[in-house]
Amino acid sequence: MVIQNVDTNVSGYQNEGWWSPIDVLRPDEVAQCREGLETYEASVGHPIEFPEKSKSYLLFEWADYLVHHPKVLDAVEAVIGPDILVYHSTTWIKEAQTPAFVHWHQDGTYFFLEPHLHVTAWIALSECPPEAGCVRVVSGSHKLGQFDHNDDPGQWNMIKRGQGIFDQFDDDAGVLMPLHAGEMSLHHTDVVHSSAGNETDHRRVGIGISYIPTSVRPVGEPTPSALLVRGKDDYGNFIEEQRLGVEQSPEAIAAHNEANTRFRARQDLGANMS
Repeated sequence: MVIQNVDTNVSGYQNEGWWSPIDVLRPDEVAQCREGLETYEASVGHPIEFPEKSKSYLLFEWADYLVHHPKVLDAVEAVIGPDILVYHSTTWIKEAQTPAFVHWHQDGTYFFLEPHLHVTAWIALSECPPEAGCVRVVSGSHKLGQFDHNDDPGQWNMIKRGQGIFDQFDDDAGVLMPLHAGEMSLHHTDVVHSSAGNETDHRRVGIGISYIPTSVRPVGEPTPSALLVRGKDDYGNFIEEQRLGVEQSPEAIAAHNEANTRFRARQDLGANMS
């Protein structure tokens, strides 16, 4: 893939904290991923939920395909370099005509990593216009340091513990990042962002993938796991995840449970210490 205007886009990412839109998936690839996701949902009789919606690349072929997609990794490499780990992923679905939302927040608040070089790739598996609750970012906010986050869990808050930044930004502050199906955005771990409810008649489907350079270090215990998806890891700061073999096999389920248990324990410990 040849990324168009790469220098301009990388400079914009460094200055503003985001880069969008980036064309990454063909329509048939979008359909393949949606089919994989929705076949699983049909098998369990409900939309994907925790824990399966976290680190889904360790369970499902469609998610494994996305985190390794060369067009996705080419754009990520342009901003964080050639040696890349996946630290986490979350499947974000807003059903049609629902008020599901995400408070203003910074991704770095949840991850306990140093230095703050992680980038979130948000890949749209459906049309994601403003009225569907696309991501909204405050340009340049990644240069303002870490904001205080407070817990406000609720029925429609898509962040499990409800963490958010309150009384700092208006609901309509910042810039909207609408995406067509098959496009993605990148945003810096410290950029402040949020999203509103879905007012359309179609479900809004996306997956957020947290990529980090292999040089990044985890802070605190337990040691988390991560998956090498490009380049090499000369640091060994994370427990090495193994790429998915057979979808939803006993081995895959065990690896997924272990990775999520470590990730959740780090979040809970961080919350207790803050």
